[in-house]
Amino acid sequence: MKTSELRQKDAAGLQTEIKELQKAHFNMRMQKATQQLTNTAQMKVARRSIARAKTILTEQQAKAKE
Repeated sequence: MKTSELRQKDAAGLQTEIKELQKAHFNMRMQKATQQLTNTAQMKVARRSIARAKTILTEQQAKAKE
């Protein structure tokens, strides 16, 4: 998901997106462990997407405190 799309979501939407991305990343790790994952680059993309969503969530929370 692009950054612009994430910025349009509210805090609850971002938290659900983070949970979905974490579940997907967990499933990829399990597939890698059982040698079923063919494209391991997806793990890097998922990790960075989680970090991007968490960063935007933190920015929104900081802005709300001001």
